[in-house]
Amino acid sequence: MTKLYDKYPSIPVSGWEQEVWVGYQEIADALVARQSDREKTVIVIECYPGVRQKEILSGLSRLGSAAIVHAERAAKDKEDVSNMIDRYLTDDRVFGYMAPFHIQDFYNSEKLEVLQDEVKQSNESIVIVIGTGASLIADGDIVIYADMTRWEAQLRFRSKEFGNWLADNQEEDILRKYKRGYFIEWRAADRLKRKQADRFHFYLDTIIPNEPKLISSRAYFDGLRQTVRRPFRMVPYFDPGVWGGQWLESQIELEPKEHPYAWGFDGVPEENSLHLDFGKAKIDTPAINLVFFESKALLGERVYARFGAEFPIRFDFLDTIGGQNLSLQVHPTTDYIREQFGMPYTQDESYYILDAKPGAEVYLGLKEGIDQDAMIADLRRAQEEKYTFPAEKYINVYPARKHDHFLIPAGTIHCSGSDAMVLEISATPYIFTFKLWDWDRLGLDGKPRPVHLEHGKNNIAWERTTPWIDENLVSQMDTLTENETWTEERTGLHPLEFIETRRHWFTGPVEHTTEDCFHMLNLVEGAEAIVESPTGEFEPFTIRYAETFIIPASVGRYTIKPGLSSEGERHATVKAYVRN
Repeated sequence: MTKLYDKYPSIPVSGWEQEVWVGYQEIADALVARQSDREKTVIVIECYPGVRQKEILSGLSRLGSAAIVHAERAAKDKEDVSNMIDRYLTDDRVFGYMAPFHIQDFYNSEKLEVLQDEVKQSNESIVIVIGTGASLIADGDIVIYADMTRWEAQLRFRSKEFGNWLADNQEEDILRKYKRGYFIEWRAADRLKRKQADRFHFYLDTIIPNEPKLISSRAYFDGLRQTVRRPFRMVPYFDPGVWGGQWLESQIELEPKEHPYAWGFDGVPEENSLHLDFGKAKIDTPAINLVFFESKALLGERVYARFGAEFPIRFDFLDTIGGQNLSLQVHPTTDYIREQFGMPYTQDESYYILDAKPGAEVYLGLKEGIDQDAMIADLRRAQEEKYTFPAEKYINVYPARKHDHFLIPAGTIHCSGSDAMVLEISATPYIFTFKLWDWDRLGLDGKPRPVHLEHGKNNIAWERTTPWIDENLVSQMDTLTENETWTEERTGLHPLEFIETRRHWFTGPVEHTTEDCFHMLNLVEGAEAIVESPTGEFEPFTIRYAETFIIPASVGRYTIKPGLSSEGERHATVKAYVRN
């Protein structure tokens, strides 16, 4: 039987099994071995915001008596921090402004000096400096980086285990906690991580409570280097939502939830993780670290020159099969997102219909000759009163069938209707969705989902009416190459968008080359396929239906062919990359 979608993909890393330690006892033994004959050893544990510091200290009590220095003791007062960040947080529930802060901006220089002296003057044989910003206090004889994915941070926000860094806000609205993480603290923490990376001796994974895994920094960074020389998958996660459907749960065999799954994320490096398999243990690490530390090998020189250390394309799933419509929405123009939120580019996107039930629809663009003022008035009335917005009066509705592709450049009103399974292919700034109307419903928390009509109306491309939509955005398929075993089609995106997508139908091997640009792909038809190197540069890599995978720019030439269990069947991949 063909194996289904792999929910726990891992990346084998060779050559470092002896530099992996599992459990606090092994970790303590490894640190003792590194102490040498020093009279005093300073251990610096730099933590990503949200790491469980108490657990780490409890686990390392095996080292014996130690002086503990908490870095956050040197932080600015909460009132001073609030005054510093308020203009970037804004009063909005969802949107802030991308902040320029570094971790040291959150610290009081005089308090830092006090802690620095405390470390120097301690008479204990072991001094542990721990916290977000610990590396600002001491150079350290042993430096450990304790890391965490942003998705894990969100889960801890939701459970109310943690609030934001330097804030007593465990009970605050999850959207506001996420906003502070996204616009403020994660950006500052990433800057410090990138700056201090060459100082780390060890990398610490504490994602699973009380099951820590430590690896040497050279093992960790070599694991990243090995990853960008082969195809790989990130670890997916799935999330319920008010409009969720049944496809993800049934097709991927997910654990049933009280509310159905709405989203699936297996192509978002900012939030997904990687499992690096060192044989003795699998290290859970943020996929964004691969972007930070192997930028050119992963992205390619020309993409890195254009975007810097940022992965500009994402794939995700939107499941409305047996569910409800998505919110009616629009994404900001590049000028607007830059001026209002400090983002360098916007969320152009597309809907590739991975599957659909009869009657599925997509709302896309405006009808010809509508009254703009009347539409905004109806949207405002729907927000303020018990009034159902007449969407079909103003918005085009198109039938959605399996393998259709709808292109959605920023400024285009859109949403998926019910009974569609969407593979969303988009640029990465993924929280910048201006909801215009949400179909008279509440969120899972019982509160109205945020509607941003003022932002939205400032970004609607009113000229994108039915004739333009038909000609430019609905299933723009062009056959480019065709032979006995495969066909290549250009499926978009629109010239206004920087993403190019190609679909390959195949019954035999298809040749690809990265041409100094990463490729992101999904197997949209067929049970199984195999990615191979013509020169044997990497081991054959098996992918399965609906799995998203990445081909780093450094791979160069590769082939994709049907898997052994599905030879002779017609397969298809959709590939996205950055246009020249």
